[in-house]
Amino acid sequence: MRHPLVIGNWKLNGNKHIVIELIAALRNELSSVVGCDVAIAPPIAYLDLAKHYLGGSRIALGAQNVDTHLSGAFTGEVSAEILKDIGAKYIIIGHSERRTYHKESDDVIAEKFAVLKEAGLIPVLCIGESKVENEAGQTEAVCAHQIDAVLNSLGAKAFENTVIAYEPIWAIGTGKSATPAQAQAVHKFIRDHIAKHDAAIAEQVIIQYGGSVNADNAAELLTQKDIDGALVGSASLKADAFAVVVKAAVQANQD
Repeated sequence: MRHPLVIGNWKLNGNKHIVIELIAALRNELSSVVGCDVAIAPPIAYLDLAKHYLGGSRIALGAQNVDTHLSGAFTGEVSAEILKDIGAKYIIIGHSERRTYHKESDDVIAEKFAVLKEAGLIPVLCIGESKVENEAGQTEAVCAHQIDAVLNSLGAKAFENTVIAYEPIWAIGTGKSATPAQAQAVHKFIRDHIAKHDAAIAEQVIIQYGGSVNADNAAELLTQKDIDGALVGSASLKADAFAVVVKAAVQANQD
């Protein structure tokens, strides 16, 4: 049975004080919560600080990006080996903001996926369609194409012990979320698409929903059969709101 996972993507937010205070609040809010894996992904500069203050808790450390190179003359980048050394576990790749602002292609993202797997880290592969693509009925085609970049280069087995985050671009940071039925339909499509290559892998892969997930809509979204948790943006910067999402995932897994 799949175990729910909720990850907080802090994006480009925070300072040392916020990291310390937010982690303390999260530890308090989630101290008695079991039945859901939890991680936070602060900005890279605060990963070591976050790891220190997460010590002894059940909250794992994540990161927001990785480079395809392991070392060398690549100024400003961070490698899988560095992330592993610092204690990160879940690494977000393919986020629409990276695809849009940094022009990351499906092939580059597949390469990052491979580097993370080789390092023993867990890729969190973000996929999703734009508003224009959604309105044109291209959601499934876009998601399939983004997944196929990994499937075609690495095979279905690469999705063992990995995470896919379906994040419709039109819902990220907009306050607009897919309806539970819409989200479930896409999640089922993603699982069925992988199942064409390997049914066992498809059954165990964690597929999160992301895109304006918050305390108000989490319960309905997370009760859907193929939604295994959430990749949370702005709501992850508030301990009480993030805790509501985590607790909704726990409750959904128990129902």
